Amino acid sequence: MLRKGWVAMVMLALANAAHAAPVPLPLKVADNHRYLATTDDRPFFWLGDTGWLLLGRLDRDETERYFAKRAQQGFTVIQVMVLHTAQQTNRYDAPAIIDGNPARPRTTPGKDVSKAGEYDYWDHLDWVVDRAAAHGLYVALVPVWGTVVVNSKLPPADAAAYGRFLGERYGDRPNIIWLNGGDTHGEQNVATWHALGNAIKAAAPTQLMTFHPFGRTDSSWDYHRAPWLDFNMFQSGHQSYAQEEKDARAEDNWRYVTEDLARTPLKPSIDGEPSYENIPHGLHDAKAPRWQAADVRRYAWWAVFAGAFGHTYGDNDVMQMFVPGRDKPAYTANLRWDKALDAAGATQMHHLRDLILSRPFFERVPDQSLIAGRNGARYERVIATRGRAYAMAYSYTGRPFRIHLGRIDGKQVRAAWFDPRTGAQRPIGRFPNSGDRLFTPPGRPRPGNDWVLLLDGE
Repeated sequence: MLRKGWVAMVMLALANAAHAAPVPLPLKVADNHRYLATTDDRPFFWLGDTGWLLLGRLDRDETERYFAKRAQQGFTVIQVMVLHTAQQTNRYDAPAIIDGNPARPRTTPGKDVSKAGEYDYWDHLDWVVDRAAAHGLYVALVPVWGTVVVNSKLPPADAAAYGRFLGERYGDRPNIIWLNGGDTHGEQNVATWHALGNAIKAAAPTQLMTFHPFGRTDSSWDYHRAPWLDFNMFQSGHQSYAQEEKDARAEDNWRYVTEDLARTPLKPSIDGEPSYENIPHGLHDAKAPRWQAADVRRYAWWAVFAGAFGHTYGDNDVMQMFVPGRDKPAYTANLRWDKALDAAGATQMHHLRDLILSRPFFERVPDQSLIAGRNGARYERVIATRGRAYAMAYSYTGRPFRIHLGRIDGKQVRAAWFDPRTGAQRPIGRFPNSGDRLFTPPGRPRPGNDWVLLLDGE
């Protein structure tokens, strides 16, 4: 019996190894300064999920299930808060810091970290990072949420000490990215954010870092030239056009990317927090409409076609790992987190990644000159991108639009419609690669009837 059990265990281990995800390689900014790449120069498409409260609300079994599901769905990055509050604990009630001071991490060397209840907060974070890597996932860690700093819990000297601790402990992990800030106004507490960013970067110089800003703001506004900032991140936020404040961008997240890529020095750009699936417009009004799968698709396709190096998706229930009856719901969360993992938008995100990676990656640029005639505004806007011998144009409403041909290589073009909901393609035909041509997407024009025009030169 013992031998049979041992053989079964070996066979299971071999089977698991055969299907294991590749171990993530360290990341770098690509040579074109627009995208990210692995250190062996392979394309890296950031498809992120906001698992903000993972550390405080999921146990190890739940964490494994969450990572497995998101990896299976094609996600590549999980965004996680390290310290959400100054009283942060994990699911096992282990506190993260002493006396609410991030400069005093509560570590307990010598404990048996293999047993539940024995490992401390940082032992558990070690495990989370390693298990993410085992699933082929990167972890984008927010060292401390902005409200902790706003409440004067982290002066610059303490921020530097905390940053050194994080960099020294995690600087050798190839699958960590740092999100300095944390849903906060970039022009506030500037000295603290610089101290934290510089300290982490000094101890972990090869790991990438950005700044996660407040809604409808951009890291580039305050930190574009900071030596610790490798790429820009903006939060397009959760407001609709109808809720638009003065000078706010509301849903036009493509504008941030366009402006970021016009700055010098050139740095990559990404929407790190657009409107979440199943969250009310504007967050706080429970009676407001909720963002749906079509909305989260639009944010993703608009940003990436405008030149972003990837995109972060979010779900209201998943981002807070909500369990009815256990947790006080934020933003009227109403579905258990593990049920929400299969929300329609989450299952559709990988079609964007798959399509972008199916064509030469590093040569792709945004190119609105492909759109002939007057473009639409807001939901009617068509966003275009191309490489040397291919072009793509995204229409959220499926209204007809005209394309300037001749912008890509080839005597003729092969055209098809790509469905962002399913990844299926519908051939259109072959045409001479010259002049203007009208393309009419399938279906009746309306918000959510989104289609991608694919053009390949031949």
